[in-house]
Amino acid sequence: MSEDSLDDYIDAAAKALRLPVKEAWKPTVRANLEVSLKMARVVDEFAFSDAAEPASVFTA
Repeated sequence: MSEDSLDDYIDAAAKALRLPVKEAWKPTVRANLEVSLKMARVVDEFAFSDAAEPASVFTA
């Protein structure tokens, strides 16, 4: 995703959520979004078998 399209996404999401985002915050918001998208890509590319099912209970 290009820097311009991320900026457009940030502007559109902020407008939709009525969330004020100052210009000074945008580089940090963009950096966080870039990291989030990279992590999502890793999860999305993980191959699950057709037999995989979600765990019924998660405990830490």
